[in-house]
Amino acid sequence: MRPTAQRLVQASQVLRHENPLGLPRAGTIPRMQRGLPQKRNIKDVVKVIAVSSAKGGVGKSTVAANLSLAFARLGYRSGILDTDVFGPSIPTLFNLSDEPNLSPDNQLLPLTNYGVKTMSIGYLVGESSPLVWRGPILLKAIQQLLHEVAWGGLDILVLDLPPGTGDTQLSITQQVVLDGAVIVTTPHTLAVKDAVKGINMFRKVGVPILGLVQNMSVFRCPHCHGDTNVFGGSEGVLKACKEHEMEFLGDVPLHPNIGEDGGRGKPTVVAEPESERARVFLDIARKVGERIGLREKGPPAL
Repeated sequence: MRPTAQRLVQASQVLRHENPLGLPRAGTIPRMQRGLPQKRNIKDVVKVIAVSSAKGGVGKSTVAANLSLAFARLGYRSGILDTDVFGPSIPTLFNLSDEPNLSPDNQLLPLTNYGVKTMSIGYLVGESSPLVWRGPILLKAIQQLLHEVAWGGLDILVLDLPPGTGDTQLSITQQVVLDGAVIVTTPHTLAVKDAVKGINMFRKVGVPILGLVQNMSVFRCPHCHGDTNVFGGSEGVLKACKEHEMEFLGDVPLHPNIGEDGGRGKPTVVAEPESERARVFLDIARKVGERIGLREKGPPAL
C-alpha cells in the first residue's frame, strides 16, 4: 500500500484525527472554531465555480471536466477539484493516477493533463478502495482539499461537487467564496425536480446561480439522422429556467462519443476539439466566464 493511502486508512479509523489526508501537521490550517467555519478565498485562484446536480447519473462530472478543459482552450489558467470523496471521477476523466507530491510548505501539488491542473481524493487511494469515513473525517478531508492544494495561480477553478444537497455541499459553501454555481440536469422530469432543489440550496446559502446546463438531451441517429428526445422534451428545463430566473447555458446532446471519450481519459473538448459537441462546451464556458467577470483572453488555443 502506498504511504499516503496507508495514512488515509489509519485516519479513517480514528474519528478525531486532525489530518485525514495524511499531510504533515506543520502548516495545516487552524482548528475550526465553534459554529460555522470562516469563509475564505482559495489561495492563488481568481474565480471559483461549482458544478452541481442534486441527482446522480446526469453527467455532472463529464460536464465539469469538459468545462474546465474549455476554459483552458479559451486561454485561461484552469483547474478542477474533485470534491466527490466517495465517488471520484476526475482521475478517470483525466487519465491520471499518480500520487501527488507535497510542496515544501506541505501543500498537495496538483496533477496536470491537457493543460488543466487537477486534484482528487482518488489520487490518494486505490481505484477500487472504498472510503468508509464518518462525517467529521469527511468534512476535514473536504477542508484540506479546498485549502491545502498549491494551485500555483489559476484564473478559474471548477469544483466538481457530489450529487445531492448534503454535508459536503453545505461545507463547501460555508468554507469557500464561490463566484457561482452551474446546475446540470437531464430533461427527465425527476432530474429537473431535483435540480430545482439544488438551485434552492445555493440560493439559501447566498451562492449566485450562473445558469443551467441540459445534458443528454437529444440523440441523433447516425443512420437515419433523425432526432430523438430520449429523456423527454426540454419544456421542463426551460420552464424551470423561467420560473427561477436563470440563464439556459447550453444543450449538450446525447452522443456515445462523449461517454467513450471520458471513459478513455480524454474528454470531448480535447478528443474532438472541432466537433459540434466540443463547441457546445466552449460556448458554455464563454457564457460562464462573462457571468463571473473573467478577463477576456486572446483567440482560443488550437
